[in-house]
Amino acid sequence: MSHPHRPRRGSIAYSPRVRAKNEVARVRAWPVQKEAKIIGFAGYKAGMTHIIMKDEIPNSLTNGMEISVPVTIMEVPAMKVAAIRIYTNTTYGASAIAEAWTTDLDKELNRAMTIPKKHDLPAAIAKIEQLIKDGIAKDLRVVMYTMPEKVTGIPKKTPEIMENNIGGTDLMARFQYAKGLLGKNVSISDVFNNGDVIDLVGITIGKGLQGPVKRWGIQLQKSKHSRAGSVREIGTLGPWHPSRVSWRVPQLGQMGYHQRTEFNKRIMQMGKDGKTVTPEGGFVNYGIIRNDYVMIKGSIPGPVKRLVRIRPAIRPKKQSQGQAPEISYISLESKQG
Repeated sequence: MSHPHRPRRGSIAYSPRVRAKNEVARVRAWPVQKEAKIIGFAGYKAGMTHIIMKDEIPNSLTNGMEISVPVTIMEVPAMKVAAIRIYTNTTYGASAIAEAWTTDLDKELNRAMTIPKKHDLPAAIAKIEQLIKDGIAKDLRVVMYTMPEKVTGIPKKTPEIMENNIGGTDLMARFQYAKGLLGKNVSISDVFNNGDVIDLVGITIGKGLQGPVKRWGIQLQKSKHSRAGSVREIGTLGPWHPSRVSWRVPQLGQMGYHQRTEFNKRIMQMGKDGKTVTPEGGFVNYGIIRNDYVMIKGSIPGPVKRLVRIRPAIRPKKQSQGQAPEISYISLESKQG
């Protein structure tokens, strides 16, 4: 009797699959850019629709023809620059050594943190400049926060706080650029353009505790093999020796609510009038877009209303387009069913 070969089910590349620590995703790497500018932003997922656009992919069978493309709409109200933070290298990695906070902070920020009341901004700026001149500072970030109170589709007022990077190779030039933005609002158009290739970092939809059949895609047991238990159990936990259960064995556990990164997504369109992309009756479980929006090709991680962070593509493809696509139609048909 032959022994059929069956590859394992479910990628173990993401193990261990545990819940994300924070709903605000963490960006662990940033692309290197020559220009001194903010290279990070964040917005809220509103929903999906489809557009008709001209296919610009070289050597495509439909090149030059109009095709239907699914897109995701994100509402991206302005973000505010609250502080400048510099880092130095230590044995245990990067460590923050100084920061300068603006005195013009919104009262809603008190919901997320304790606002410094006796912060000497000029002294902090002078300290950062001296640390950069002495060569102690090695990196720089800006602390920014969102303004969810401006979004009617998000039922909260507590802003999300995050660090975004500043492009450029000269640390002093990056600091001077960040100093000019301190306390000011930054819009999505100040960071990205139509046609840019980006990465999206977010927390996926949480599905709670799930068994190995749904979590790893294993086969159901045959009735003869499952007399002692359930058909949705695994056949064995492994051999007697070594006397432990390997992490490679598919078991039940947390499924969803993981941080994931979508690489090389394309910005199809950005705008300030949300009525041009809001379908009839509003997006399901979200409503009407009233702030700036960004239209992204394909799907993005997370459920509706969840925060998704945006950065320039860290490993773009060679054939990635850098110009805005030709869109002839945006579907505004009702998504209510």
